[in-house]
Amino acid sequence: MSEPLPWERLERTEAWGRAYSVMDYVYRPTTEAALMEIFDLARRNGRTVGFRGAGRSYGDASLNAEQILVDLSRMDRILAWDPARGIITVEPGVTIARLWRYVLGDGWWPPVVPGTMWPTLGGCLAMNVHGKNNWQAGPIGEHVLSFTAMLPTGEQVTCSPESNPDLFHAMIGGLGLLGCFTRITLQMKRVYSGRLRVRALAAPDLTTMLSRMEALKDDHDYLVGWVDAMASGPALGRGQIHVARYLPPGADPAPAQSLRLEAQDLPKTFSGLVPMNVLWRLMKPFLNDPGVRLVNLARYTLARRRHEHAFEQSLAAFNFLLDYVPGWRRAYEPGGLIQYQAFVPAAAAAEVFRQILERCQAEGLPPYLAVLKRHRPDAFLLSHAVDGFSLALDFKVTAARRSRLQRLTEALDAQVLAAGGRFYFAKDSTLRPEVARAFLGEERLARFRDLKARCDPEGLLQTNLARRLFPDLCGLPRPAPAPLSTDRAPLP
Repeated sequence: MSEPLPWERLERTEAWGRAYSVMDYVYRPTTEAALMEIFDLARRNGRTVGFRGAGRSYGDASLNAEQILVDLSRMDRILAWDPARGIITVEPGVTIARLWRYVLGDGWWPPVVPGTMWPTLGGCLAMNVHGKNNWQAGPIGEHVLSFTAMLPTGEQVTCSPESNPDLFHAMIGGLGLLGCFTRITLQMKRVYSGRLRVRALAAPDLTTMLSRMEALKDDHDYLVGWVDAMASGPALGRGQIHVARYLPPGADPAPAQSLRLEAQDLPKTFSGLVPMNVLWRLMKPFLNDPGVRLVNLARYTLARRRHEHAFEQSLAAFNFLLDYVPGWRRAYEPGGLIQYQAFVPAAAAAEVFRQILERCQAEGLPPYLAVLKRHRPDAFLLSHAVDGFSLALDFKVTAARRSRLQRLTEALDAQVLAAGGRFYFAKDSTLRPEVARAFLGEERLARFRDLKARCDPEGLLQTNLARRLFPDLCGLPRPAPAPLSTDRAPLP
């Protein structure tokens, strides 16, 4: 029998980019039994269920408008740790921050981390996150030894690359549409220091940057490029590359000290004067075309002066650049931001990324941050990876720009697809169903559809992203409800 959901559960939830917010009925279970009760509640009420970890997806992947949203952040126990072998078992709500802080003192580090330490492990697996070492280490899913998940039917399944491999490779990167991770076992990476050897190189244009990154990748553990998306003409795509290596055994004269947590703390002030937690207020006046152009010019000028600069940096400082300025996304208020990340095969990357940057400039919508990474393919079903590069672009959203941004990204989609490219759902806000079908292919979608029918025959697990991109894949039993009015309207 249907029963009304309690109004006090109704909360406004936001996409990480703050360009999109909805109302959800939010539940925060602490046990698997409580999770099963939520599934039963949804079934009785004809509601769908979406999952949310730390809510760090830029778009609508962790929103479920006017439906049930399960916040897993309280299922955050570390269940087992083997410091001799570097194997850890955790619940899905454990964050990357808690993970590395727990294992570092024993000489281990997560083998793959995103650019922020605050996502949960459950969310990282659902999106199969990658880091600055993707061409080398693959996505986080390649370091999962096994996981246990609860299906909406109540069945508990345990998967590994050898046991239930089809479900293993579909649930990791499966957007939370097949079941809920409840127990995750990961292999950590042995490290002999809490520091990395880093080198910074300036690149005068996009072609040079990509060729230098390709030449450097085999001799380094991490590789990332910053692109001045405002530069044009011969300087189009200029920027700075950072490469880094783990320190080998014996290279750190005081490893016990560098592996201590306090040695990994990010700076609390900028230049020793301005508290980092207020720095976003100083960024805000520069988040416009002239301001970003000025900042990028200064940054590239400094990069040229410090070309081939080598230094040591803590593991946390190198990996978690997005955490340097707490609350930085608030600088994009009131409209927020969206990120567009395109993955393109290596042979086509220079031309496609040139076209993308030129198109953004021609439309008067230059991205305010642009980042390059190197990637390789993986075996996961809904994979975004290619043997090539990704270009991630941050766009400021305003009322005047919303519809223009949608038209721009649709034009960019066509360029990326024509080159055999792919997209990353953790960052997406604008893709359309035909684009998702085009890059994933009907055969992969058919396999996922079969697993969806097996694991979630009632179509209980859904999100705004799933309804936007895969309405048939979800097997929607009812039309998706229109979202309530929001402070920030969704992109079309």
